[in-house]
Amino acid sequence: MENNKNNQCNCEDCKCSLPCICPSCGCELKVKCLCCENCNTEVSGLYQMPALSRLTAEEQEFVLRFVQNSGSLKDMAKYLKFSYPTVRNMLDEIIKKLNEYEK
Repeated sequence: MENNKNNQCNCEDCKCSLPCICPSCGCELKVKCLCCENCNTEVSGLYQMPALSRLTAEEQEFVLRFVQNSGSLKDMAKYLKFSYPTVRNMLDEIIKKLNEYEK
């Protein structure tokens, strides 16, 4: 899986459900319209993508498993078959990215 210069997901290479990077210029995409499938109501505007959706598919999976494991790094290390320090470093990198997105 490749990342662009901002360490954000390159959606053509992953399985994200929502594109997050412009395929033309590489800049971050924003949501412009939401639609209700039930009544076809549309809400238009320019909305920032949620921070978690801007993580790579691999990072999103890590966060999901981390929550499912009640935030236990020990359990995550066992699940991923990585050492505890490796899993801690993975989490630290995700936290760093999320903090950058929140600025």
